[in-house]
Amino acid sequence: MDFHTLCSFESFQQCCSQYGYGGNFRDVVEQEFRRSKGVTYLDHAAATLYPESLLRDYFRDISTNLYGNPHSHHPSSSLTHDTVERVRDRVLEHFNTTSKEYSVIFTSGCTAALKLVAESFPWSSETERDAGSFFCYLTDSHTSVVGIRGLTSALGVVALPVSPQELTTMAKDRVQEEDVFCQTPHLFCYPAQSNFSGRKYPLRHVRGIQARRLYPACDLRGRWFVLLDAASYVSCSSLNLQVCPADFIPISFYKIFGFPTGLGALLVRNDAAGMLKKSYFGGGTAAAYLSGEDYYVQANNISDRFEDGTVSFLEIIALNHAFESLYRITGSIHNIQQHTFGLARYTYTLLSSLCHGNGRPVAQIYTEGQFESPITQGPIVNFNLLDSSGQIIGYSQVDRMASLYNIHVRTGCFCNTGACQAFLGITNQQMKRNLQAGHVCGDNMDLVDGQPTGSVRVSFGYMSTFEDCQKFLKFVAECFVEKPVTVDEVRLQKLKTARASSEGSNEHPSVEISNGENHKGAEKKSSEVSQKGFRHGDSKSPGEAYTLTNIYIYPIKSCGAYEVHDWPLGPLGLLYDRGWMVVNQNGVCLSQKRETRLCLICPQVHLPSKKLFLQASGMDTISVPLEDDVRLHTNSRVCHSKVCGDRVEMMDCGDEAASWLSDFLGQPCRLIRQRSDYTREMKRRPTEAADSPLLSLVNEAQYLMINRASVKLIQDLMSSRQDGCEGDQLLDTQSVIRRFRANLVIAGAEPFQEDNWSHLIIGNTRFMVAGQCGRCQMIGIDQDTGTKTKEPLFSLSAYRAGKVTFGVYLSHQSPESSTGANVLSAGSLIHKY
Repeated sequence: MDFHTLCSFESFQQCCSQYGYGGNFRDVVEQEFRRSKGVTYLDHAAATLYPESLLRDYFRDISTNLYGNPHSHHPSSSLTHDTVERVRDRVLEHFNTTSKEYSVIFTSGCTAALKLVAESFPWSSETERDAGSFFCYLTDSHTSVVGIRGLTSALGVVALPVSPQELTTMAKDRVQEEDVFCQTPHLFCYPAQSNFSGRKYPLRHVRGIQARRLYPACDLRGRWFVLLDAASYVSCSSLNLQVCPADFIPISFYKIFGFPTGLGALLVRNDAAGMLKKSYFGGGTAAAYLSGEDYYVQANNISDRFEDGTVSFLEIIALNHAFESLYRITGSIHNIQQHTFGLARYTYTLLSSLCHGNGRPVAQIYTEGQFESPITQGPIVNFNLLDSSGQIIGYSQVDRMASLYNIHVRTGCFCNTGACQAFLGITNQQMKRNLQAGHVCGDNMDLVDGQPTGSVRVSFGYMSTFEDCQKFLKFVAECFVEKPVTVDEVRLQKLKTARASSEGSNEHPSVEISNGENHKGAEKKSSEVSQKGFRHGDSKSPGEAYTLTNIYIYPIKSCGAYEVHDWPLGPLGLLYDRGWMVVNQNGVCLSQKRETRLCLICPQVHLPSKKLFLQASGMDTISVPLEDDVRLHTNSRVCHSKVCGDRVEMMDCGDEAASWLSDFLGQPCRLIRQRSDYTREMKRRPTEAADSPLLSLVNEAQYLMINRASVKLIQDLMSSRQDGCEGDQLLDTQSVIRRFRANLVIAGAEPFQEDNWSHLIIGNTRFMVAGQCGRCQMIGIDQDTGTKTKEPLFSLSAYRAGKVTFGVYLSHQSPESSTGANVLSAGSLIHKY
């Protein structure tokens, strides 16, 4: 078979079982990466390309939202803080973990993350009784890893380079028992993927080192921690931290997304975070300190403790759009892995089979295997070209010729001297002689005494195409092959018949976006029953009867109220109350503080049809299912958000609802709902019982109750303040009630008498008072028009001498434990006990 036939798409398909991501991949590339037209960009291991939609969405975000310094406490600061926290969760989702297990410390990049570990790790120097800490690293490591040695050497800590062969051949047969008498901390660092050759090292090595089974941990007593350099690996591969619980994982986001640059993170396993110590403390890292005395208390939160000064919050916000674009285009990291590996495997197959007219090979490729599997090999092909006599052609010459063809490759040693020496056979003495000859890292001196000082690297990204491979291979054939171009048929057939053994493997499943499971809705746990009377021995005397006058549910958090007369209770409170919420394009919850027009959206729950209807003036009515059964909406995806600092698992309600909300609110947003199988507990006070009520997306408690007499008092105060003010419209009682957005409205009590209650019985349900509700600026929003006024907040504050509380929180006491289920009815009598 001739070379030109091998460069056809049909031949490529024999090597690549998965190409593109469905649809018309060529159109996506032309739309999203138009600036690369005419350029064959093959340096994705250095920095991948960003899609144009990422920038459009990001600039739309920062040009329409006001983001302030997250260390302040005003609304724009709170928006920034909430968005940054959402990004932290999204980063953890990407690696299949949560904030319960790992923390995200934002840095300027992978190198800064490595430096942070080096400076914070509790190194122990050698003593008469203890050999001290060891810093061990794989010789196939980036300069930034080896550079830790500069710090440890100054501390008297032994730095031990370990070859890939030593790591496993010198291992023990069984796990070493934990040495409770020796707790000397040691650190072992290795790359998940070599940035030189693309070789993937087994992620199981993490547990092997931690369990002291692999060398050198098996020979040294103490506690072993693993720093997994994931910068190269995560660009095109899925890292599952449930399977690979490394203690410290440094990454750079531009390797994954292309934008933003200058932003990375250190993922720290929470169990290991307590080991890290630091001396310097910058703004935002201190819980307290004194300027005139050596007194400092570090922040309790791990991220706050290590992020000195203000984080690069606008760049962090860009990550939300980066995740969105990546998954919109590709679907999953697993798809990216298959696509990029297929391109690399095809390039490797043809390049390694390409020969000069005299039969000599054209390329010497530096790899451990033969691109058998994406589990063991990343999308990197590292090589040197050979002339027809077998002599290496200097990489600078290749680079210059490639530039003339608008082909962008990387040359040199790629900040990985260890791998460069191992593959090119350069001894330590030769390295020193090369330096004496004038060669330094990063220059163009590619040959010294006829021997190479580096090589050529091509690497692929998720937007790379077959045409990129084709143009590169034809460039090599045209510029560096002595004609006629021939192919080693025996080698070619051997490589083409070797199928990628792990294609379709679930070793690294995509965990960021997944369909929800088949869960029963909350309404299955409770159903309506006829109202029954309830008599209590401690009933009120005549004249002290309290009545439940109104019941409101708020299906969508911060949207309009839905008044009902009879309504069932579920385990989280009123059924479907705050079961949904609206989030902006960054996944941050929208409230009326940020978007007052939410109050103009009128959701209605229709139990017979099991649908939630969304209504608003000027908009067509749409509906979404009440149940989060995956069979009802198979395109739904699991996501996460935060409510009052709590991380909650949510399910997206689909594109129709998102489009409806975006059109009405005039900004990109989506409707998400709390998963029915996810439990969120009410925050307990130290004196409260161990069992806490379960919550929906409410702020603090299952129910909010207000007293009509208290409302009337505030209304009178507002009226007195407005006397003599022309143009001010007095609010009626019902309008004030709507502003306080209560679930339960009662009558019969004196103003603010409810503040002193502890337990209630309404109908056949017992309630416990969980405390007073601290009011916020939302009560200044007219629920009929979405306009703002400060009067309710001013009047309440004036009456209570600055204590801005109104209404009390309630939680029910196991309503589902009764025979049947409970239902609340307006008009029911209330007994307190």
